Amino acid sequence: MSNTSLPTSDHAAELRSALLAAGFTADGLLDLLGAPAYAALARSETVPALRATRGRADGPLASLVRLFLLQQPEAYVHAAEALPVDVALADGWLRTEGDEVHATVDVRPYGGPDGEDWFIVSDLGCAVGGAGGIGSREEGVVLGVGGASTTLAGITVRTPVGSALDVGTGSGIQALHASRHATRVTATDVNPRALDFTRLTLALSGAPEAELLTGSLFEPVGEETYDLIVSNPPFVISPGARLTYRDGGMGGDDLCRTLVQEAGARLNPGGYAQFLGNWQHVEGEDWRDRLRSWVPRGCDAWIVQRDVQDVTQYAELWLRDAGDHRTDPEEYARRYEDWLDEFEARKTRSVGFGWITLRRSDAAEPSIVVEEWPHTVEQPLGEAVLAHFARQDYLREHDDAALLEAYFVLAEEVVQEQVGAPGAEDPEHVVLRQNRGMRRATKVDTVGAGFAGVCDGSLTAGRILDAIAQLVQEDPVVLRDRTPEAIRLLVEQGFLEPAQRPAQ
Repeated sequence: MSNTSLPTSDHAAELRSALLAAGFTADGLLDLLGAPAYAALARSETVPALRATRGRADGPLASLVRLFLLQQPEAYVHAAEALPVDVALADGWLRTEGDEVHATVDVRPYGGPDGEDWFIVSDLGCAVGGAGGIGSREEGVVLGVGGASTTLAGITVRTPVGSALDVGTGSGIQALHASRHATRVTATDVNPRALDFTRLTLALSGAPEAELLTGSLFEPVGEETYDLIVSNPPFVISPGARLTYRDGGMGGDDLCRTLVQEAGARLNPGGYAQFLGNWQHVEGEDWRDRLRSWVPRGCDAWIVQRDVQDVTQYAELWLRDAGDHRTDPEEYARRYEDWLDEFEARKTRSVGFGWITLRRSDAAEPSIVVEEWPHTVEQPLGEAVLAHFARQDYLREHDDAALLEAYFVLAEEVVQEQVGAPGAEDPEHVVLRQNRGMRRATKVDTVGAGFAGVCDGSLTAGRILDAIAQLVQEDPVVLRDRTPEAIRLLVEQGFLEPAQRPAQ
């Protein structure tokens, strides 16, 4: 597969018009297939979609689904009702076999954040998420849309910027998103074939061209700096560099560490770098300390661990992802042993997965938050990322005395829950819960709950505490002394938002 020639983008605009005219869009697929088959297709399970299109050979949309998503042969005459077939053949999107045509690449409709009709182009049989693996174990394979891709796209800050860099672009999903809000987009990949797919993805989606550079990590861009850097890198911690799309070729989690450490020097002041990554949980070492050590000088960081797997779960996940479980049982067992040998040699007990966001602040005392949050969140989270760093700036600029003189409001969508035994006069504890963004929950005592409930921007934090002290018959000086830490935590986690001093 890695040696086959790819289509050209010479007539991408004409092909795009034909795809849209046939309704070959995310919404069109949902209408044609129905929700269950559409959801199964997103998991790369094709049987429900095959059933949904069976017997509908005269429909242009069904023909396109069979060709580009299900990789089924289609009669030339039916394909011609959906596409300018001669153009698609000449440019290499299709090939003929008798009186039938076959797709040469996977073309997948992808809905942009503002309703854009985009298309992600990748290798045949290599969409992500199928139970049987990617369908090809060739080194140069280029994958399509997967959960990691959409996760990174969802957490990325989307403010307008002059320049954006997508490191390890693959089929170009992140570069496509960046084209909406960056004046100049650069995409790099160690695999030249991936850059060809990125060119096709951008062209077929009607997006501007990007600068496409071959090479590893930041090597292709030299000393160039950017306002935004994103990467869904080959972060898998594996015993060797067998598959380019997943194996970074460095030992352990060194690729992710190198990517993070080198990003700081490539960021413009105020710029963001956002990555997905895996990291080792090493015996005798706090994983949080490991990640803090990666953060480059001059950068704030927010690192969220979303999942942890023991080494056996992790090895099985990626062996199945590559389809190794479908090979000879002895070969599968040998590869499994190799993975466990690698982890044992590195004293790795488990592997974490999550998000890493850097912001170039050049602050004297950088804010580095490393936390675990495996619970459900509400994507997109780009605005939540911006808000997080804005809160860090605020807290860095306000000591405890300043916090007591500040005004706050309870964030929208925060609810209070009282937890305790049925019929009890007082709750065992009170929980504040967010229904948006990170959807955090935090326990507070009665003072904290009362304080948060009163915050409407009309009184300073100190005045509110004085009133609470009177109600609970506590020394107001003692309450003022012990409460700023709790206020700081509620602000940091987004339950309280700083407010302007009310007009006199």
